[in-house]
Amino acid sequence: MKKIRPSTRDAILEAAFQTFNQRPGASLGDVAKHAGVGRATLHRHFSSREALMTALAKTAMEELNTAVDAAVVDATSHSEGLRLALTAIIPLANRQWFLAHELVDRDPAIAAAYKRDTEELVAEIEAARAEGTFADDVPTKWIAETYENLIYGAWTMVRDGDATASQAATLAWRTLTDGLMGDQK
Repeated sequence: MKKIRPSTRDAILEAAFQTFNQRPGASLGDVAKHAGVGRATLHRHFSSREALMTALAKTAMEELNTAVDAAVVDATSHSEGLRLALTAIIPLANRQWFLAHELVDRDPAIAAAYKRDTEELVAEIEAARAEGTFADDVPTKWIAETYENLIYGAWTMVRDGDATASQAATLAWRTLTDGLMGDQK
């Protein structure tokens, strides 16, 4: 079977995710080198660093939303939906990390979509709290931040070969739920 090569644009985007996750201040030349293309080729696809960053943010949001939507379609509770979403995001956590650490407000459409996604996460956390998954005295913002950071931590474990994606997802979910249940006496 013939191996399908990604388009040059997709190769540049993937190289940019990898490069900027390792070195946020990397140059476009670094990205081009990692993608195996010349700077002129990179600039034919992305006229500026800002254009590349905007494309990365859009790509990250699309990939994350597609993965989560597919993962939670059969969830029977909000808690299960959060767990399934966590599991789906782990392979794409470098995209989540990029969105969390890059200024998404440069593009109004991206900023609005990011805000919607954050609001949806908060709503799911509140619904899961009503199901008894999280203690009432733990702030929702704390749970949301913990959720997102556990996803990135799980991704690094998988990236470094210290856990499979399934093992990392199980550990992240267990840490989130057992660590945030509070004293149940």
